[in-house]
Parts: sequence; C-alpha cells; structure tokens
Amino acid sequence: MSGPGLAAEAFKAGLVDECRLFVVPMVLGGGKRALPGSVRLKLDLLAERRFGNSMVYLRYRGAGA
Repeated sequence: MSGPGLAAEAFKAGLVDECRLFVVPMVLGGGKRALPGSVRLKLDLLAERRFGNSMVYLRYRGAGA
C-alpha cells in the first residue's frame, strides 16, 4: 500500500488478503502511521523471519480469509 490512508480504505473494503511487514528496531518519532488507526482486523501469523541486524519480517493473513 502507498501510505496509511489508502491502506485504511483497502482494509475497510475487505481488499487485503495478506499483510507483510518489515519491522526495524529503531525509534524515529513523528511521521505517518504505518497502519491505519481506524481499522481493526484479527490477523493470523503465516511466517516470520529474523535477520542478523535485528530486523523482523512478518507475514499475516486476515483471520477467516
């Protein structure tokens, strides 16, 4: 997705089958949210991978999808 606004609309419309995230352990402060705050969706973890630099890849599917 190209930003949280578009992501929120896609989540609300039920168009998102999977959510893939790279989590980087760094606090920057400020900026836009990575995920929309107006949508709640239960997710099932499909895969995870940890990298040597402490970054983590997470792959989720919407529960019930």
